[in-house]
Amino acid sequence: MDSMMMLRKATYHLWTFTISKLISSFGSQVYSFAISFYILQATGSAKSFALNLICNVLPRTIVSPFAGYIVDKYPRKRIAIIAQIATTLAIGGLFVVSATTGLSLPAIYITTSIVALTSTFSSVAFTSSITGLVDEARIQKAMSLNQMSISFAAIASPAVGGLLYGVISMPVFLIFYMAASAIAIILEATMNFTLFTAHQAVTVEKPKESMWQGMKAGVAYLKLQPLLMTIIGIALLVNFLMSAYQVGYSYILIEKLKMVSQHFGFAEGAFAAGMLLLSIYLSLRKEIKYPLLAAKKGLILTGIIIGGTILPLLIAMPYNLMFGFYILLGLSLGACIVFINTPTQVMMQKQIADEYKGRVFSIIETVAMALSPLGMVLYGLLYDVFPAQWVLLLSSGLFIAVVLILARPSVIRKVHPELAEEKVVKKRAEAF
Repeated sequence: MDSMMMLRKATYHLWTFTISKLISSFGSQVYSFAISFYILQATGSAKSFALNLICNVLPRTIVSPFAGYIVDKYPRKRIAIIAQIATTLAIGGLFVVSATTGLSLPAIYITTSIVALTSTFSSVAFTSSITGLVDEARIQKAMSLNQMSISFAAIASPAVGGLLYGVISMPVFLIFYMAASAIAIILEATMNFTLFTAHQAVTVEKPKESMWQGMKAGVAYLKLQPLLMTIIGIALLVNFLMSAYQVGYSYILIEKLKMVSQHFGFAEGAFAAGMLLLSIYLSLRKEIKYPLLAAKKGLILTGIIIGGTILPLLIAMPYNLMFGFYILLGLSLGACIVFINTPTQVMMQKQIADEYKGRVFSIIETVAMALSPLGMVLYGLLYDVFPAQWVLLLSSGLFIAVVLILARPSVIRKVHPELAEEKVVKKRAEAF
């Protein structure tokens, strides 16, 4: 295939990938909204809500290292499609249960766990294939379009879910998700996951390695990358403390502040709108030069925003003002998340060798999320025992402290040594 045809195919991948993500994400988000609201309204317990979150995070954490090895060893397109089919079948199983015997918490938890497993394989396969789907010059655009599609879905789906919840039955929500997943399968089947990596095929046959040896090789490669090691250290503790927000946000708005489902949907949609707006901005500007420094600034602001979530619990607000406050908070937090993630993801796509991407991305995800299940259990218990405002405020302070310590100036200079050189040059220029 000549270069012109490859570029045309890459353009097709950009839009097919974006549409596929938009459709599947929309179905997934509507489903997640409906299930979360169902659990909180049925039980009124932060522990039950947190357990569903754990069922989403714990399987990912356990299976990610194995998923990375499998993605590096076997065709990534095949893995992505099989994972999406498995997701469709899992939701189909919950649909049968819902239509026959009615929803139960165990059925929801089991389905959430299965979908978490399948989505892990799908996510690692796609993340590892970005440089194979598009040319290097458009990696940042691909990442931005991917984020934009997820944001579009996240904006619309909570609003749609909030409007429809209580009007249509849960089986209809499940049918919607299955249809979206099936369309995503069809679109993914038309893509060439090795368009820009086929020419890199190894000509010398390598000795076969076991799964354990392959995973060890991925860890050894990761240790040689100072940026990635720094990111892992920060993400480990930050994600643990972020559990306070993940469990507490819905609990505070639905249980403590009694926000109606339609308004709660719009408040969650604001988070995605913030992600969308900053994704558009990053897709139009040049690549951020110092991603770790940008991530540090974004994380500090994220900690401040998380702490601000408790303000309506401390200061009495009219309902409409409270609703507007959470809309603004969601917009700001969504923008921060994109400002943290996109620059670092683009840099990792370019820095990590293709043959290690599956293992490295999966190891990063595993380590980064290792403490999240513990955090969700802990915060699920804390919110049922202590006042929510004090739990979230303390967690916000710890969040900011962790970022300031682990991403201190000496660490930033080690990862980005050119930053110090740039400052020296700037001072010399000012001296003249």
